[in-house]
Amino acid sequence: MLTIRIGCAAACLAVWSGTALVQGQTSPADILAEIKALRERLAHLEKQVEATKPPPTAVTVSPNPPETSAVPLPPPEGAPAKTPSAEPVFSAGPIEFSGVVDSYYSLNFNHPASRSNQLRNFDTNANQFSLNMAKLTMQHQADPVGFRVDLGLGPAFDIVHSTEPGGLGPLRYIQQAYVTYNAKVGKGLTLDMGKFVTIHGAEVIETLSNWNYSRSLMFAYAIPYYHFGLRATYPLHKTFTGSFHLLNGWNNVVDNNSGKTYGFQGIWTPNGYFSLTSNYMFGPEKNGTNRGYRHLSDTVAAITVNAHVSFLLNYDYAIDKFDGGGKARWTGVAGYARLAPNKWFAFIPRIEWYNDADGFTTGVAQKLKEATITAEFKMKEGLMSRFEYRRDWSDRGFFDRGNSPASSKSQDTLLAGFIVYFGPKR
Repeated sequence: MLTIRIGCAAACLAVWSGTALVQGQTSPADILAEIKALRERLAHLEKQVEATKPPPTAVTVSPNPPETSAVPLPPPEGAPAKTPSAEPVFSAGPIEFSGVVDSYYSLNFNHPASRSNQLRNFDTNANQFSLNMAKLTMQHQADPVGFRVDLGLGPAFDIVHSTEPGGLGPLRYIQQAYVTYNAKVGKGLTLDMGKFVTIHGAEVIETLSNWNYSRSLMFAYAIPYYHFGLRATYPLHKTFTGSFHLLNGWNNVVDNNSGKTYGFQGIWTPNGYFSLTSNYMFGPEKNGTNRGYRHLSDTVAAITVNAHVSFLLNYDYAIDKFDGGGKARWTGVAGYARLAPNKWFAFIPRIEWYNDADGFTTGVAQKLKEATITAEFKMKEGLMSRFEYRRDWSDRGFFDRGNSPASSKSQDTLLAGFIVYFGPKR
């Protein structure tokens, strides 16, 4: 405001001076006096203007100015939008997938009315086409943490879980489900926790991994299928690996008593031609009581002469002590040979003797024998067929013939099995 007033005063002074000189009404001395007075007045007004100005504000410049919380402006039209950075996600690493579909046709020459092959796992259906199993496996190798899950459908899984205390619910579709941890202890300690198949026997649940299509009597009756618990494995020597098992028991995810079953395994592999596996397991297996232990000793010897000739020998001995006294025993031995002249064909005979001395496993006290001859053809990559003849004998009438139950001491079958599989690697 003061600046405007000073400007107006100067303008008025100029106009007044010019007008007075033109009209000749004022002398030059008077004019000079007036100009001096106006200059003094102007100087006084300028001092007032300076006095009213605010003092200058100091500005500090920071080398790293703080971030503001202002909302960012949208990008210009046509500019690519920024992709938000992904949050870190835990990953188990690569997962390997494999699977198998197993089916068969079985002809029973006894033609039993039940249309069932007795004493069999898992080719139980007679004179008909049947599905054994369909299975999918997902596995991540421990690095140091890993896991394995085997999911499956089919009659084989119903048989495997037929004595599960938890019942034939969703558990029967899970053959295995366990986590693995490789601990940096000494030469490497491997810990498995969950449900896994048993360490016992020369055969396994999957037909693909066996030499014959049908399972031995010892696999079906002498040993368990699976366990739930903890398994610790450690290489004690370059030729010897040992493992310890702390388990609920035989074939039970849900425990049937408060006791635990203990297992030990030793695998000796002195060279690439021979290996010896010895397993021992003991614990209470009866419902609702921890009295009366079951003991099982299982031994498997494997001999590989060369890529074309291999042999297996399996021996089992088991005893189950009863709560009120007494005991039951069963034992067996089986021998296998695999003769493979080329990559697509193999000839596999198997002979076996099994003694269920007290009828604890088969329901009848009897001595059994079986002989099997299998011809294997790898027809295409991922497709295998096995054609098999088998004869079972008992020392008493046990097998059904037609409509007459337990009227025959023998059972003869022919079987054609077809297995489609894929694998994590070619």
